Amino acid sequence: MLNIVSSSPHVRDNASTRNIMRDVIIALVPATLWGFYVFGLNAIINVALAVSSAVLFEYLYQKLLKKPITINDLSAAVTGLLLGLNLPSGHYYFIPVLGSFVAIVVVKQLYGGLGQNFMNPALAARAFLLVSFAGYMTTWPNPAQTGRFWSIDGVSGATPLALLKTGKMLEAGVLSLGNEAGGIWLSDAFFGFVGGCIGEVSALALILGGAYLIYRKIITWQIPVAFFASFTIMMLVFGQNPWDLTYLAFHLTSGGFLLGAFFMATDYSTSPMTGKGQIIMGIGCGLLTALIRLFGGYPEGVSFAILIMNLFVPLIDHYLVPTSFGGKRNE
Repeated sequence: MLNIVSSSPHVRDNASTRNIMRDVIIALVPATLWGFYVFGLNAIINVALAVSSAVLFEYLYQKLLKKPITINDLSAAVTGLLLGLNLPSGHYYFIPVLGSFVAIVVVKQLYGGLGQNFMNPALAARAFLLVSFAGYMTTWPNPAQTGRFWSIDGVSGATPLALLKTGKMLEAGVLSLGNEAGGIWLSDAFFGFVGGCIGEVSALALILGGAYLIYRKIITWQIPVAFFASFTIMMLVFGQNPWDLTYLAFHLTSGGFLLGAFFMATDYSTSPMTGKGQIIMGIGCGLLTALIRLFGGYPEGVSFAILIMNLFVPLIDHYLVPTSFGGKRNE
């Protein structure tokens, strides 16, 4: 009997980069379509420009440097889609193109391509745009005014996080607008009738997408659950309305919390390899997000929290990756 010895891995499945990225795109479909519905034509244009330019920049970079063309793995398309969903639906159409250049060329390709980047490309590009074009990146069209496919110019409106930052809170789950216009109901934030980035306004759509990723085993529970738990504890204890569940619910359903917890912090290249490491990263993301929202000048905090924790991933992996049989533990 002939025994054949081969190198690992010995257990294989049908997973591939293309299949994983395809599932991420499917998971983002509800949030994307809802963003198109409530923000109209500008949202469609911005997302289309972000995706197409991300794919184009990856192709041109690899073509010019005579590298293998990898646009068919859909990773560039996912980066462009995530970037587009992290933008407001304004009408400065060079913004998504510039963001895609930073994400693909500067953050991803210059560091070696897929799997070699040390931080999430879409979030790094968003942070770059936020610093460079702060006024544009913090102006949110009001979906009540722009929810038409032929609408080009929108009316700016307050976001739930901006109102929470000023302490404008009413009972019965309503955020006061500070005038006779009424307020924002918690149901508005859950279903997605509030101002914000294109893909972050509907908590329901993002929860459906996150559940799909967990069901398909594209992501595991550790980072989202640890993110949620640490953030929840911080907001309940140290928030402006301690132990107020309505206050907490507004924070969980508003801004980039769900988009970051399910789709950004779980990025394979920039998250720890072990379950324990992923829990540590999730806890760190939740704590930093809460600290920025509570004590920082900017009402959001998810993007910066994830980017900061991305920098700690090599250190986390260094100390928590299991040792091989007969090997020595990292010190």
